[in-house]
Amino acid sequence: MVVVTHKLKYLIEWQPDCTMLDASEMFKVLGVETRVRIIELLKSRGPNGAKNIAKSLGITPAAVSQHLKVLRHAGLVRNERKGYWIPYSIDEKALENCRCILDDVCRCGCRGTGASGKRPSDRTRLSSLMKDQRELKRELKNIQDRISQIKTRKK
Repeated sequence: MVVVTHKLKYLIEWQPDCTMLDASEMFKVLGVETRVRIIELLKSRGPNGAKNIAKSLGITPAAVSQHLKVLRHAGLVRNERKGYWIPYSIDEKALENCRCILDDVCRCGCRGTGASGKRPSDRTRLSSLMKDQRELKRELKNIQDRISQIKTRKK
């Protein structure tokens, strides 16, 4: 079930081309785990249709469509009809704006530890950096795979 606040509902219904959200609206949109999973899926696999996304996430196509509608109107994903197929993809610029908003919101100095004002230990910092490194390696591999797929299609 998708719960849409009054302000977010207004944004969806009356501003269909909106690409900029304030921090509170961004957190409302991304506060639903399924939407974050959809973004992660599109990020790792590239453009995908609602049925494929639904199958990958194990939810109904109708539920995926509702989540995609919210994400699209928030400007985080875009779609372009290709015949009968409507592939959805990530809007990289919008995600970068989300990163900037998050950076602006989280200025407590915790560096991801959640302990406001406390300096993380070297061990905690190293652990966090190693986790970031693993995630970046996975993302780099996904990007390299996508590049290979595109190059293969062009031949």
